[in-house]
Amino acid sequence: MPNTRLVLAALATALCFSGTAYAADTDSSIQAQVSGKFSSALLSPLAAFSPAPSLAQSTLPTQLPIAALAPAKGSSSAADDDAGNADGAQFSDAKTSQDLRDMLIGLAMQLRHVRYVRGGRDPSTGFDCSGFVRYVFERAIGLQLPSNSASQYLIGHIVHRNDMQPGDLVFFRTATNRHGKGGISHVAIYIGEGRFIHSPRRGESVRVDNLADSYWSKRFAGARRPDAMAQIDSNTHNG
Repeated sequence: MPNTRLVLAALATALCFSGTAYAADTDSSIQAQVSGKFSSALLSPLAAFSPAPSLAQSTLPTQLPIAALAPAKGSSSAADDDAGNADGAQFSDAKTSQDLRDMLIGLAMQLRHVRYVRGGRDPSTGFDCSGFVRYVFERAIGLQLPSNSASQYLIGHIVHRNDMQPGDLVFFRTATNRHGKGGISHVAIYIGEGRFIHSPRRGESVRVDNLADSYWSKRFAGARRPDAMAQIDSNTHNG
C-alpha cells in the first residue's frame, strides 16, 4: 500500500506539470496567432499609402507658369524692361496698325461674290460700292465712314499711289460727262500689289481687280487713308 500511494502521488505530480506546460504552450500559440492577425491588420493599410506607386506615376511639369518666369520687382531684368518701354510701345503701335489692316482685308475677302445692289448696305441684301466699304470698316474695326463715295473721298489723308497700303481707300471717276470729266463715283479697298476689292456694278458681285487694268487705270482719281489709321501710322513712324 505505501508503494502504491507513492506511485499515485508521483503520477499526480507529473500530470500537473505537463498540464501547466501544455497550457503555457497553448497560450503562447494563441497569443502568437492573435498578435500576427493584429500586426497584419495594422500594417496592411500602410501599403495603400506607400509613396512608391504615386512617385512612379507622377511626372514633372513640362512648362513653368508664366508668372514664374516674370522677373521680380526691383531686379535688373525689370529695370531693363522699363528702359525698353519706348521700343515696346513702338512695336505695339506697328502691330496694331498691321492688325487693323489684316482685319479689314480679311473681312472684305470673305464678302466676295455678294451681289451688287444699288444702295445696298448689308451682305444679306447686297452692296453698292460705298455700302461695301462702309460695312467692312464698321464691322472689322468699328470705324464709321460717310455713306457715299464722294463723301468718303473728302475724309482722311491723301496717299500717293506709290505709298498705298492695304486698307487704304481708292477712288475712281466712272461716271464722266461728254467732256470726259466727272466727280468721284466709285470707291474700293486697296489690298496690296496693285489690287483692290470692290462691289463694281449692277449684274456683278464683290470681286478683286487690278489698278493696272486699262479701264481702272484711266479712271483712277486717288487714294485716301482714314484718319484713325493715319494716326496709328503716324505714331508708329514717330516712335
